Amino acid sequence: MQSTCTCRFCGEPLHHTFVDLGMSPLCESYVSAEQLNMMEPFYPLHVYVCGACFLVQLEEYVSPENIFSEYAYFSSYSNDWLRHAENYVAMTSARFGLDRHSHVVEVASNDGYLLQYFVARGIPVLGVEPARNVAEVAIGKGVPTLVEFFGEETARRLAAEGKAADLLLGNNVLAQVPDVNDFVKGMKLLLKPRGVITMEFPHLVRLMEENQFDTIYHEHFSYFSFISAEKIFAAHGLTLFDVEELPTHGGSLRIYARHNEDDSRPVAPAVQSLVAREIAAGIDRIDTYAAFTEQVKETKRKLLDFLIAARRQGKSIAGYGAPGKGNTLLNYCGIRTDFLDFTVDRNPYKQGKFLPGTHIPIFSPERIAETKPDYVLILPWNFKDEIMEQMAFIREWGGQFVVPIPEVRVCR
Repeated sequence: MQSTCTCRFCGEPLHHTFVDLGMSPLCESYVSAEQLNMMEPFYPLHVYVCGACFLVQLEEYVSPENIFSEYAYFSSYSNDWLRHAENYVAMTSARFGLDRHSHVVEVASNDGYLLQYFVARGIPVLGVEPARNVAEVAIGKGVPTLVEFFGEETARRLAAEGKAADLLLGNNVLAQVPDVNDFVKGMKLLLKPRGVITMEFPHLVRLMEENQFDTIYHEHFSYFSFISAEKIFAAHGLTLFDVEELPTHGGSLRIYARHNEDDSRPVAPAVQSLVAREIAAGIDRIDTYAAFTEQVKETKRKLLDFLIAARRQGKSIAGYGAPGKGNTLLNYCGIRTDFLDFTVDRNPYKQGKFLPGTHIPIFSPERIAETKPDYVLILPWNFKDEIMEQMAFIREWGGQFVVPIPEVRVCR
């Protein structure tokens, strides 16, 4: 797709590089055995920052239809993420007085991992999920799900059908929307006059502070600071009235939005506090972004130093997980089966396939116990505590865990 290389929010030309991770395949395009000798498409992972609104973004090389119509990510395979969802449902139900007369809509509702907890409370819900294979799992759980992409057109139709939302939420979807103006405009249209929007997304400040470059991939079109998100929502008549900083995905924000006209929810002190901290961190200055590239290169060098040394000592190394972030890390660092014998994943959809680009085989977690590797490289490092608990038995043979981000460290 030919890009005009302008900011997807404000339309300004993009001149400033944030980081260039070279060429990489789509991170969720797992390879079957029959496809191993076929051509595999690679696309640039060149990230820009807008000099006008400071939105960090990739060009749209691939349409969302090619990425999300069938998707390999099922939210329910992480126990920690399910707990996070259940806690959110309890909190919002109490805070906003949600009951059987309310209506909750989740965009990018995945396999019903979150809405199932509202259903259990008798609160009416609707999921909007473009990936049919994932949506079918949600429907099987009793979560009503519409299989399509969310935007202005879908919102108008749902609102006309009387399906406006008291609570409209989206977790880790805002980054995956190429037309962010259409998406936020749709949320404005679907929200009831006194309704609330919550959105969760990885915080750009944390990404920069902790070298989380592996969270950059083609499925993520944009990377948000609070300041850039606030500008986008304000442009569509929505006020961010509260914000929470969360530990999920290496450090995320949960923003709360309402209609500008709704004066029943004053702006919380947390908003002014976070804006002040972002300004102090230089988020509103273009030169702040230029330093990120060297941090990324140094993280790569340290990981490769470790892997080379371990292999020269005759150590065996396996991976745990086959997440999108792992594929960015492995492709950028040039890590293939010369370093990593295999990886394992709890998701049966991925087992028996190979990682895109690197062609590292994916097995079920039982493979770790069978082969007894010296090191287990945790690719979904945001779930490292959960994984180290599940895999604690590797210590029986002296196995150790390796966490690659923010820089490589060995955990016994």
